[in-house]
Amino acid sequence: MARDRDFILPDLGEGLTEAEIVNWLVTEGEEILVDQPIIEVESAKSIVDLPSPFAGTVKKLHFAVGDTIHTGQAIITIVTDAADTADSVPGTALRGDPATASSGGQVEVLEGFGAAKSGAAPRRSGRFGKAAGGAADSVSPAVAAPVVPAVPAKGAASPVVSPLVRKLARDNGLVAHRLAGSGPGGLVMRADVEKAIGQPGRSEAPPAPVSRATGDLVIPITGLRKVVAERMAASRREVPEATIWLDVDATNLLAAKGELEAATGERWSSTALVARFVVEGLKLHPILNSSVDMAAGEIVQHSQINLGIAAQTSRGLMVPVIRNAGEMNTRQLRDAFVEIAQTAKTGSFSAEQLRGGTFTLNNYGGHGVDGSAPIINQPEVGMLGMGRVLDRPWVVDGQIVVRKIMVVSMVFDHRVCDGDIPSEFVKYVTGCIENPISALAGL
Repeated sequence: MARDRDFILPDLGEGLTEAEIVNWLVTEGEEILVDQPIIEVESAKSIVDLPSPFAGTVKKLHFAVGDTIHTGQAIITIVTDAADTADSVPGTALRGDPATASSGGQVEVLEGFGAAKSGAAPRRSGRFGKAAGGAADSVSPAVAAPVVPAVPAKGAASPVVSPLVRKLARDNGLVAHRLAGSGPGGLVMRADVEKAIGQPGRSEAPPAPVSRATGDLVIPITGLRKVVAERMAASRREVPEATIWLDVDATNLLAAKGELEAATGERWSSTALVARFVVEGLKLHPILNSSVDMAAGEIVQHSQINLGIAAQTSRGLMVPVIRNAGEMNTRQLRDAFVEIAQTAKTGSFSAEQLRGGTFTLNNYGGHGVDGSAPIINQPEVGMLGMGRVLDRPWVVDGQIVVRKIMVVSMVFDHRVCDGDIPSEFVKYVTGCIENPISALAGL
């Protein structure tokens, strides 16, 4: 006998209790498979896909794209075969079942998916590598291959593994799993999406909504923008921040960058070189690599330097973290910057990449400005900023010459230290910028 099952939004981790629906990957009346992605949601950390915990027919989507959903809410109802859902499935509730009604049908963590038939071996979650009952599977989650079903029947959903493929389709007004896949088992590949984009007569992505008779555009503060707004406001309220800055001659820094490229045949970033100097400056002044816990009345000075890099992405301002930057050499730091720059094009940083920073480097010169008094990225206590580089008159050995000048600014939390330490830190970094070869020789 068929039964209705509600999929309850699980805990997304790190205390996150809400998310915004970015895209539904299924429609009402559609047949779906176990572990098939059914929805894309954006939390405060990242965009994630949630897979279906069981197979069946989609009966009802309880929310629309753009809605905010909370942990514990039923987001979709699926009609399933009762024979396949006799056992408890984490993150689901069986309508009218007193066993689930007493607990709310909720689960605290997003773990196993798929119910086991009576007497059968537990079904593995392809995404999390666990059995439905929660026992660890013999296949490591880090290396477990994605579940690719057999070639789907006509009209059925095509399997899609890559979130980048789904995003490419969504950005062009398409739904990836409704396309014909050319990969193994009908898997939808990037080439399939690109082919569909070029087909005439396809529907375009809906335009941004405009409301009110005046023609004003109403933009809801949701998703990442809501998180940024809340954290920036909290930082301004709570942190007694101060800003200092110096003009610095970056002529030799740009020359050293050119020499490195000529000597190695590789591309180098001046920001990566400045990051090298910032990391060494934090080793000399470790109090700036701290966080403040006012509830405990403590300043926590971190032993590991996790360097945050402010990045403007298609999703908005994000701060991915280079972990343990203090143990990296200059080339390793450069490579980490390249990876961040590539991922910033889509903004598809994982939650792990966006947490744990201990100090932030911000190159706002790319926006064409000389300087800024940025807002501290709590719980960090400092941020160094780089402005644009311009040709300006500069005095060298008593002569006025044209040099490449840049403004370097530093914002710091006055609860942690007075102005002397940040000033020494900025002078060290700018000294390295002016004499990069000597600085790199000692690193």
